[in-house]
Amino acid sequence: MRKIVVLRPNALGDFVFCLPALHALKHSYPEAQLLYIGLPWHSAFLEGRPGPVDAVAIMPPYPGMGVCGQDDADPCAVEAFVENLRMSGIDLAIQLFGGGRHANPFIRRLGARLAVGMCAGDAEPLDRNVRHDGLVNRRLQLLEVAALAGAAAWPMRRELDVSEDDLAQAALLLPPTRDRPLVLLQPGASDPRRRWPVGRFAALADLLVTEGAIVAVNGSAQEAPLVRELIGAMRHPAIDLSGKASLGALCGILARSTLVVSNDTGPLHLALAIGTPAVGIYWLTNLIESGPLRQDGHRAAVSLRVHCPVCGEENIRTRCAHDASFVDDVTQDEVNGLALGLLRAGRSTEAHSVGSSSVGHRSQDSHSRN
Repeated sequence: MRKIVVLRPNALGDFVFCLPALHALKHSYPEAQLLYIGLPWHSAFLEGRPGPVDAVAIMPPYPGMGVCGQDDADPCAVEAFVENLRMSGIDLAIQLFGGGRHANPFIRRLGARLAVGMCAGDAEPLDRNVRHDGLVNRRLQLLEVAALAGAAAWPMRRELDVSEDDLAQAALLLPPTRDRPLVLLQPGASDPRRRWPVGRFAALADLLVTEGAIVAVNGSAQEAPLVRELIGAMRHPAIDLSGKASLGALCGILARSTLVVSNDTGPLHLALAIGTPAVGIYWLTNLIESGPLRQDGHRAAVSLRVHCPVCGEENIRTRCAHDASFVDDVTQDEVNGLALGLLRAGRSTEAHSVGSSSVGHRSQDSHSRN
């Protein structure tokens, strides 16, 4: 096995979901080059970063795979991209993108000795297939695909490394925390139904400040009004990071944080991949799909709501037109309790590390393994 190609050109959270499968492949085939077919952000983020991915090939606009619309695709650019990959001599091609209706024919074109991946009922099968259907844990599903290629073992450790550049970027956005723990809150989510009420985030933030924490609130530039609303509802000051942190800087901020409290969105999964303790606020189906495999340091506050609070329509198999929160059922007391438990446990661990050189040494070793 000399060259492995993995197809998954999608967003941040989806990339984090496939990290266990990527680690399993690298663990089983350490001498093989692992080439990730992704988007420009994958290339910028992964270049020079330690981990299972050796190189990134940027997918040109391609119809049917979410990279762009049909009209944006350049057949000549696609053909040149495919031919370059074919000529490189691929031993194993893995489709981790989705059901495979468009992705599986693309994978077949690469001419790999073995092609494996997910396959929906209407998709062309590959040499070995995992059925793509139903409500499942996506990380486990992608690990099953890797197992079809002989990568049946995944080392249970931290999934994403933080670079010195990440930490340097974070230092430009954060004040010196000295001996106060940093807590990052993430009140946004791409789907409004996954957003916990801002007023409850604000109440939680004030509680964490009284516990001695420095609170920072993160969000994209588009989520800046949401971040300002949260901070404006607080009785104590907080750091506004909306629109300011690059992806690398966010990694550095997460690495410096003692705790993250977040809706089910990319930064939550990034924090867990880095090894930062986190409270995730989930809608039931989202926890099934996106729950992390390593549970140490992860706490889930879960809403069991399945019917829209506006129209009463079930939103499991279909989605109604309303954007009302489906996680409003998660109580203030539940999230407060989970957050305080992780914060106090983190502070206790840090105190033991400072107080005993032998304990500190074990703590550092444990962190590096995770």
